[in-house]
Amino acid sequence: MNHNKDTRLHVTRRRVLAAGTAAVALSVVGHPQLALGAGLPDAETPVTVGLQINGRSHDLTVDPRTTLLDALREHLALTGTKKGCDQGQCGACTVIVNGQRINSCLTLAVMHAGDEVTTIEGLANGDELHPMQAAFVRHDGLQCGYCTPGQICSAVALLAEHKAGWPSYATADVATSPVLTEAEISERMSGNICRCSAYPNIVAAIRDVAEGSLG
Repeated sequence: MNHNKDTRLHVTRRRVLAAGTAAVALSVVGHPQLALGAGLPDAETPVTVGLQINGRSHDLTVDPRTTLLDALREHLALTGTKKGCDQGQCGACTVIVNGQRINSCLTLAVMHAGDEVTTIEGLANGDELHPMQAAFVRHDGLQCGYCTPGQICSAVALLAEHKAGWPSYATADVATSPVLTEAEISERMSGNICRCSAYPNIVAAIRDVAEGSLG
């Protein structure tokens, strides 16, 4: 038996995963022939993607494996969006994409070419705070503040979801328009963790805006 190792092809789990990620990324940005057919490119070959961030256009050349979170923070210096767990569990990286909230650590930048992305920096109108930002200040809905940008982005999208009539797990009757009770708000915000436990004040701030006190 020949126990000599064949070094002509060195395949590792990391290389397979990296190539798969690159294939998906390239198929999104207009290279399906590379993603699906002969000759996968190097996973580290940069690609250019056009992003719409807070109403401004940005053309970024990035590693195809770059997450939207890292594109915002490392390439555009929009550091308001925080990196917490980097696994989609804490909600600190929440941004709004086409009106819906997502965890930016779980999606690739190249998957959002042409999408409208709003970060915490894009909510205020100049020096005028967004009503949700003002409500968080008024109700002291933060302590260390690390999770606050994600909390606020999530809360803004929450109100849009409620306005559209989307039910939640806490909705008693999905056939009717849900009422934003404290239980509803808590359930809808359950993807955003506050390690300082400012939850009662966060809920109060959201109710304030929902009821029009600060809207």
